Amino acid sequence: MASSLISVVMQFLTPDMIAKIASALGVDRSVAQKAIGGAVPTLLAGLADVASTPNGARQLSGTLAQQLPGSLENFKSLIGGSGQNALTETGSGLLSGLFGGGATDTIAQSIGKFAGLDEGSSKSLLGVLAPLVLGVLGQHQRSAGLDASGLASLLGSQKDQIAAAIPSGLADQLSAAGLIDRAAGTMRGGAAAASAAGSRITDASERTVAGASRAAYAATSAASSQWPYWLVALVVLGGLVWYATGRQASEPVAELPRPAATQPPTGTVGLAPPDLTIGGVNLANQVNASVGTLRSVLPTITDATSAQAALPKLREATTQLNDVSNLATKLTPEGKSALAKLIAAATPTINQMCDKVLATPGVGDIAKPTIDELRGKLDALSRA
Repeated sequence: MASSLISVVMQFLTPDMIAKIASALGVDRSVAQKAIGGAVPTLLAGLADVASTPNGARQLSGTLAQQLPGSLENFKSLIGGSGQNALTETGSGLLSGLFGGGATDTIAQSIGKFAGLDEGSSKSLLGVLAPLVLGVLGQHQRSAGLDASGLASLLGSQKDQIAAAIPSGLADQLSAAGLIDRAAGTMRGGAAAASAAGSRITDASERTVAGASRAAYAATSAASSQWPYWLVALVVLGGLVWYATGRQASEPVAELPRPAATQPPTGTVGLAPPDLTIGGVNLANQVNASVGTLRSVLPTITDATSAQAALPKLREATTQLNDVSNLATKLTPEGKSALAKLIAAATPTINQMCDKVLATPGVGDIAKPTIDELRGKLDALSRA
């Protein structure tokens, strides 16, 4: 039987890690803990719904395939460090590409209302958690040798457990926003039924999240001989949310609500992404690959020699973005919006890197024409 995805994710969220996230967000630790306890199953539920359609499963599988092996190992060092902003932007971009910008914003608002976070902090939290959730899912996919269909089956097999793990207060918020559809598992249409189901789930969200720190620490210690101390990083812009588990024989990592034997069917979060595949080319993956190239190449430019060496790769990334721009004209309006949000999430970090390169003595004249062209393409795509 597959490992509980929620438990695996929560093993990374030790008391120390939760404290770091809370400090980085500028919120009380108990607030961050409550928000995390709701956000993890919600993200996994969203990913399960993404994978419930053939196109969605292929898109999610392609996103996970873009991750660098060992990316989880960087997660802990990035939280609270200089790389956190880039990690958050990467995670936000991945979520927008998978769920659509509108659905991602609505999830953030729902979690914010549930946990007492402002919308900006809630969005940042999702951006931080997305690479972790995707990293765990990607590692499981690679270790089990799963294709898109196998990935969909894995998520589908845990879908009910994941939905049951969403705290009732958050389930109410998601239902009110029209994201939860009860037993049918379709998009949006069952908000009222889902709200009723959510309110019937044991109302243990406070008790649940309050124990997350202690239980996560215990689970980490118990599993230390089996799980490497990975940490999630700037995955090449991997993918996002919701996977998981119900209760196990021993105390679960996040003390999630224990479903009663007579519990009615639980809800799922209906967030199937817009189709960003045109002519067999997944534009989200193309963008992720281009941005990943830029993130790896731009920091290597420190003088005229390294600038000359980097130009071919910068031009290659620009050409790839130009191809994306040409194909994007065939997307639906929703697809164009999702693609634009994906680009917009990554652009600030790329611009900062470009500014640093252009300010380097002896480099500006060499790199400026290529960088100007690159920036123009990113700007155009972000406003599509």
